[in-house]
Amino acid sequence: MINSCADAASSADIEVATAAASAGADVVRTLYGQRLARIDKGAGDFATAADVAAEQAILDVIRAARPDDAVLGEEGGQHGGDDVERRWLVDPLCGTLNYAVGNLLVAVNVALRDGAAAVADPFSAEVFRTDGTSAWVRQDGVDTPLAPTSATRLVDVNLDPPFPSAPGFRAVDLLAHPDFGGRFRPRVVSTTLALAWVAAGKRAAYVTDGGDLSGSVHFAAGIALCRAAGCVVTGVDGAPVGRGGRGLVAAADAETHGLLMSMIRG
Repeated sequence: MINSCADAASSADIEVATAAASAGADVVRTLYGQRLARIDKGAGDFATAADVAAEQAILDVIRAARPDDAVLGEEGGQHGGDDVERRWLVDPLCGTLNYAVGNLLVAVNVALRDGAAAVADPFSAEVFRTDGTSAWVRQDGVDTPLAPTSATRLVDVNLDPPFPSAPGFRAVDLLAHPDFGGRFRPRVVSTTLALAWVAAGKRAAYVTDGGDLSGSVHFAAGIALCRAAGCVVTGVDGAPVGRGGRGLVAAADAETHGLLMSMIRG
């Protein structure tokens, strides 16, 4: 009975994550191309009115379905107490700079910490989703299992600051590694939609610097998707992603992960 209850809760959580990410994506798509107010966040970073409106739409869905859960939103911060066991991590518009200049490469990320997650692409109408164990992409109401593959040889590398692992590791140096061009082809999309693409077989791998990204509103949903799809996920130091972690290497398979780690360490 306990397992059945847990399975039912997990099944319900994935639907909440999917509905919330879809609601945010609807806002992002509707406001695309409009002249939007910008909110300065310092150090060259900013949010737009679309970020704020999308986060509110996501919060409305989560609050209606899970009123006792806590939520951490990129724009609105913490909602609910620190002692709440269940916590949702929300990035309403990952790729704000892309969006602001008319680039369609953006994502809407919603994740229950250590549970269900969804990443919505507002412009392809795809929702990549996981219950924490298996992963699918939903399009036109149809779920297709995610199947990672390194066949594309495309590796997405995040070059955005900060660079906490420098000088030991700098993502830009990876692109200049003599073996990288022979094995892979670099891509830089500047949105964690690329993590969902690794899980879906559209990318061979994704690499970024950083600290512990497991609790990040930007990365938690993508990490959950990759893990559930069977990708190899570690920090740039090869250690498990988690408390005290360093960045992220998410690869479609062990061979790809091993090649990238050898270049990073070399």
